[in-house]
Amino acid sequence: MPQPPYKRILLKLSGEVLMGQSGLSIDPAVTARVADEIANAKTMGFELCVVVGGGNIFRGMAGAARGMERATGDYMGMLATVMNALAVQNALEQIGVETRVQSAIPMSSVAEPFIRRRALRHLEKGRVVIFAAGVGSPFFTTDTGAALRAAEMGCDALFKGTSVDGVYDADPKLVPTAKRYETVTFSRVLSDNLKVMDASAVALCRDNNIPIVVFNIREQGNLAQVLSGHGVATIVQNEGE
Repeated sequence: MPQPPYKRILLKLSGEVLMGQSGLSIDPAVTARVADEIANAKTMGFELCVVVGGGNIFRGMAGAARGMERATGDYMGMLATVMNALAVQNALEQIGVETRVQSAIPMSSVAEPFIRRRALRHLEKGRVVIFAAGVGSPFFTTDTGAALRAAEMGCDALFKGTSVDGVYDADPKLVPTAKRYETVTFSRVLSDNLKVMDASAVALCRDNNIPIVVFNIREQGNLAQVLSGHGVATIVQNEGE
């Protein structure tokens, strides 16, 4: 196996990844499979931190579109990410992986507060750190929160697990002839409005030179494949990297 170019990574998962065919917002079987993916990556020697969205439970912008105050909707969405973080923590610890959940909104009964130095210490001790509640403020997505945490933790890359195997020039579910990029620059993503992450997250990764690796998390074993350099993914990076 070739030497992987990354040592410490942040894995960003959408909340919908935890949903299964049963109609449950958090499907225990699906969550267990995601936990296995993370555990396999850990076994390969990577340091991992994780951010999970909350769209499977509540999405702040959807609430705002139905007349709810945007800030209130976003706070509700942040609480949904805490529920997902606890579900992933539970699934990981059931298979023997030590984890810590850190929340940007203080809730000491269920999670540690986000403290950067403490999170770094957890990573150094081999624990998986799950960051919840976004950045703790409304009007920021969990994509932006993931990019921010990746920069704070000194991550070598941000891995975005989605339902497609990379970045396309059009929606591959709607356009059968859509072209998949092997690599693409941050500038191209922003100028062509490619749907990778929101613009704030992409700009933050660009400015801190953190490549974004987009891959399909729904295929079993795919995270380990991509980490080893053999899987299918798109790397978003600065020009010349």
